Amino acid sequence: MTHAKTETAAPAITPRTRARARHILDHYYIGPARDDAVLEIWGYTPGMTYAPGEQVDLHVSTTGSHWDLEVGRDGAGYDPVLTQTNLPGTHHPTPRDCSVQGCGWPVTHSFTIPEDWRPGGYMITLRAHRDGDMVEEHHLILIRDASRPAPYLLVCATGTWVAYNCWGGSNHYEGITGPDHNAFSPILSTQRPWTRGFCKLPQGAPRAVPEHPAKPGDMVRYPYMEWAYAYGYSKKYASAGWASYERPFARWAEHEGYALDLTTQHDLQTDPDMLSAYKCVIFVGHDEYWSREMRDAVDSYTENGGRVARFAGNFLWQIRLEDQARRQVCYKYTMDQDPLWGNEDLSRVTGAWDMAPVNHPGALTFGVNGTQGIYAGFGNLAGRGPSGFTVYRSDHWAFKDTHLGYGDLLGHDARIFGYEVDGLDYTFRDGLPFPAGTDGAAPEVQVLALGLATNIEADHSVWGETLYIGSDDAKFKAYATFGEVTEATLDASARGNGMIVSWQRGRGEVFTAGTCEWVMGLVRGDAQVCQVTRNVLNRFGTG
Repeated sequence: MTHAKTETAAPAITPRTRARARHILDHYYIGPARDDAVLEIWGYTPGMTYAPGEQVDLHVSTTGSHWDLEVGRDGAGYDPVLTQTNLPGTHHPTPRDCSVQGCGWPVTHSFTIPEDWRPGGYMITLRAHRDGDMVEEHHLILIRDASRPAPYLLVCATGTWVAYNCWGGSNHYEGITGPDHNAFSPILSTQRPWTRGFCKLPQGAPRAVPEHPAKPGDMVRYPYMEWAYAYGYSKKYASAGWASYERPFARWAEHEGYALDLTTQHDLQTDPDMLSAYKCVIFVGHDEYWSREMRDAVDSYTENGGRVARFAGNFLWQIRLEDQARRQVCYKYTMDQDPLWGNEDLSRVTGAWDMAPVNHPGALTFGVNGTQGIYAGFGNLAGRGPSGFTVYRSDHWAFKDTHLGYGDLLGHDARIFGYEVDGLDYTFRDGLPFPAGTDGAAPEVQVLALGLATNIEADHSVWGETLYIGSDDAKFKAYATFGEVTEATLDASARGNGMIVSWQRGRGEVFTAGTCEWVMGLVRGDAQVCQVTRNVLNRFGTG
């Protein structure tokens, strides 16, 4: 398309905008520029979680002459707790395969966490200066004081953060690996910065589920990707990261007076016994990627009396952590290339939990499965369906004081249903849904509410429209389930659902709202979503 000239002056092109424009136009990924002429600053820490008294090493590379550091607790409000200015800037070379092998930058600066810093998420802001210009980027660490545990532990979905982190070129979706330098990477390093948008977002950044569904006949749009393209953020910002999911929940919980500790999925693997100190363990947002050790930690906790509150969706892929949890492995659709493929025991191959050869359904941990759900409220994937859950068991304790009855919608106005959801194979008896028992779900699982999802994007033949998801996910499910992709197996793999379930498991209890966007009910002040969340936390946190 050719744009007509106007009398309006073009915006000034600064080094910062040049850097962002180049990476937007030439690549899908963020940083580094590898150009001394471009003002930039990036940084990472060796670990994700720290305790008072521990030293935090910063690996920072910048083309600025000097840089400033600010650390702030990102809770109900933002509270700066450390500021250091005029630190000397150094630009370090970055390997081309940094997303796979790590950046390898030296320690540039360190600080020790004081004993009086409260548990929570701490934003690290890096600002580089040169010749009157300034650029700002962000990193995040969690602080947890194991000597004084709170009643609640929020586990950040760092397996998914790493999987979607496009910084440096590759993630588990797209990449610059392979013989043609255009393949996703099954191996990712944690020793690199988080991509832009994972740690901090401007107010009003679009969500994956749009504010309003497309009108019939209009071309479907994905506002969050358009926004990311326009402003130089990762197009994956709405799929993973602190800013989109855990931060909104942590802020709401702190405003409500719930005392939270924070940790990561990676910590569950290295210290699985940590869960025993808490009355309730919480998962929110998009927790798509898990290792077997992470799951085992949650399973043991629940069986021994722990309470699990999961307000999250898309429990799908098994991963492995290697090199002291600094390397994440997931071969996904190419699992026959996993080095473990030739082993006698294929259960640790990094494929889908619910399918061969892993065959360890997510319902065994959280009561629902990822492959029985997937897409809702997203593009042409049930994009015009109800944006909330239809309630069936309104007399359940989770719905106390919500004024919800049989057949009512929960969270529709806040659009909490999507963009990826988890469900079960189910059957109806006397107008109530029950697990069919075909996909690992225990008969004791109670289906409280559900909605419809799909694995195949509807094609309405709108001129100019390109299918984003198409039928690839349904084809994968059909082949993994039936061994072949035919019209019949594709049809059998097309339909899914998302559920809210309650489950008395062992001596413990599980509540799952199987949707990524539950947090938007809290952000947008949906009274019924907020009340359900309180009911769950109040019950689980006093046990």
